[in-house]
Amino acid sequence: MKTYKFRINGKPYQVDINGIEGKIAEVSVNGVAYSVELDDEVAAPAAPAAPAAPAEAAPAVQTVQAPVPEAAPASPAASGQGTTVHSPLPGVIISIDVREGQAVKKGQKVAVLEAMKMENEIQSDVDGTVKAILVQKGDSVLEGADLLTIG
Repeated sequence: MKTYKFRINGKPYQVDINGIEGKIAEVSVNGVAYSVELDDEVAAPAAPAAPAAPAEAAPAVQTVQAPVPEAAPASPAASGQGTTVHSPLPGVIISIDVREGQAVKKGQKVAVLEAMKMENEIQSDVDGTVKAILVQKGDSVLEGADLLTIG
């Protein structure tokens, strides 16, 4: 097994390449298992005891370029200014239902995200006041992207 550590947009990821057979790589990203289809078949190493060169594993790493395996729960913002609400999956912001300075309750809808032609309500995980809105209507966001800060 080969392990790589990445930092994407300031967030750490540990990618373990558990095995590659033909065009399918079995990997885990931050402990979540994935089967990844590679563009090109990777030749198996001649001797199992010999460590693979990093260049041989590069296609698998490129294929899993920036997945965030699970929706990040709301977490304290780096500046200590409140709690950040994250996108639970990749998609397009189709509405922002709060404004800066507005009081919100835990479970209140703060935004709507369209993903795979379905609308997903994004809800506040805490009571508080909206400190900052970090996205706009029409923005494409990745899974785990910061949407807004509630303090």
